[in-house]
Order: sequence, then structure tokens, then C-alpha cells
Amino acid sequence: MRNKILNSGDEAVAPIKDGSVIMVGGFMACGTPEILIDALVKKGVKNLTVICNDGGWPDKGVGRLIAGGQVRRLIASHVGLNPEVARRSNTDLEADKLELILVPQGTLAERIRAGGAGLGGVLTPTGVGTIIAEGKHIINIGGRDYLLEEPLRADFALIRASRIDKMGNTVFFGTTRNFNPLMATAADYVIAGACEIVETGGIDPSTVHVPGVLVDAIVGGEKQ
Repeated sequence: MRNKILNSGDEAVAPIKDGSVIMVGGFMACGTPEILIDALVKKGVKNLTVICNDGGWPDKGVGRLIAGGQVRRLIASHVGLNPEVARRSNTDLEADKLELILVPQGTLAERIRAGGAGLGGVLTPTGVGTIIAEGKHIINIGGRDYLLEEPLRADFALIRASRIDKMGNTVFFGTTRNFNPLMATAADYVIAGACEIVETGGIDPSTVHVPGVLVDAIVGGEKQ
């Protein structure tokens, strides 16, 4: 069995290069793997496309990547907690410009789910008749219009595990679960920052939220 346990966050994010597309779990930074964010900030990768629920804060979560100018494109649902998103998305300086794509939260979750399930997209009435619909296919079913929203996938998913075994079977406590399980299905390479690592067999299979087959790398040291 391949060893998935790595020695540091730096080692865990080593495969992430400039221009990578990454999904980051969390809801207002709750459930975000800060140890992996720290490592990405330290590494200094640039021109990232980040898919996440929100923009975090300037000093927490994905907000640190945004504040550092490492994110070129942000696909998110809510960005009001981080004034840096507004500043960078409205700047005239091309080198500092952030492309911001806002997606309704339920639609964002469904697009990620569709990416993980191999679906061609999802149909939703959310956004019909608004600027959200601009440039999108509108399909009428039963007399009602729906937008065709395309699936989202990423090169990497960064998730925060409350407890994980050495095979990668993962459990999330409380609201830290949020987007993490969906994102683990929709990326080519999944990295877990873990609060607690236990031996294989140390987790009741009926409580597992993400099966180990989806997790490629694990690093401990995430704070409870």
C-alpha cells in the first residue's frame, strides 16, 4: 500500500504549480485546511484559479492567497468578508487584476457535485432572467426555463480532515464538513490537512464521509 502520509505541508503542496486549478474546502474558513494554505503562501505559486465557497478573510483561509496576489481567477459564492476581493476585481492594474466569477451557493455545490459524478451539467432555475444567465444555455422543460450550468473540476482539492486513517478514510466534525466531501470527488489529486491521523481500522466505516480511495496525500498538524 502506498504511503499517503507526508512530513509537512510544504511536501503536500509540492505538486501544485503556477496556473493550477484548486478547490479549497471551507465555509467562511471553517473547514479550510490552514496548514495547506500556509504552505501555498510560503511556496508563492501564482496565477491560481481557486474554486471555493467564499473569499475568506485577508488574514485567513483563501483570503491569504488573494491578498498575496497569488489568485488570478476566483469562482465563489460569497466574497463580502474580504475587501481585498473587491479591490482587486475592480482595479485597472492588469498585473493585480482578479477575475471574479460569482455563482449562487446551491449552484456552486451542484456544479462541483456534477464534476465529481461525471455529469454534463445541471439544470437550475436559479439566475434565470438575471445577469447570471448571460451567455448560458436556457432549456425549457414543462413550460419552465432552466439554466444549464456546467460541471466544475480541479487539478487539486485541499480538504480539512477532522480525523483520517492512514488509507485516507476521512471524517469531518460538525460544520467543517460543508464543501469538503464534494470537492474530494471533483479533483484529480486530493490533499488532506488533518487534525488527527489514526491507524487503518481506527474509524468506524459507517461514519466515513470521504473514502480513502479519493485521497492522495495526507499531512498532520491541522489545528482542532
